[in-house]
Amino acid sequence: MRKFLVVLDDTRECLNAMRFAAMRAAHTGGGVEILSIIPPEEFQHWIGVADIMRAEARERIEVHFEVFAKWMRDRQGVDPNLVIREGEPVPELLAQIREDPDIGVLVLGAGTGKGGPGPLVTQLTRNAGTLPVPVTIVPGSLSKERLEMVS
Repeated sequence: MRKFLVVLDDTRECLNAMRFAAMRAAHTGGGVEILSIIPPEEFQHWIGVADIMRAEARERIEVHFEVFAKWMRDRQGVDPNLVIREGEPVPELLAQIREDPDIGVLVLGAGTGKGGPGPLVTQLTRNAGTLPVPVTIVPGSLSKERLEMVS
């Protein structure tokens, strides 16, 4: 089964990327894999403190994931899978794609603020020609109604 890989983070545009991935998966008989990456700088403390912070970060991610997962199951009939990785975002994202041959499309949300579309979108579009899967970039400003029409 082809999976849509979407990144879970704390950005507003993440919501549209999640919606798009779930709707596309529902319409095409695919699945959704949700990837959350914990950056290494969060654990630059003593080992005991770092372990506690890592556990707390994983717990926050799992709670956040459950909100999206419930919506996907209830509204789209899609049961997503959560993957949590630690490291630098772009290398970890690419490693996940390489390690899971069922991933067919990467779905990213693009920010609408003056800071640009976001670091992942910026870095990955620079190397779009060498990526192992197609990338769908979902505008953060797209309405729910328009999102439903295009997916």
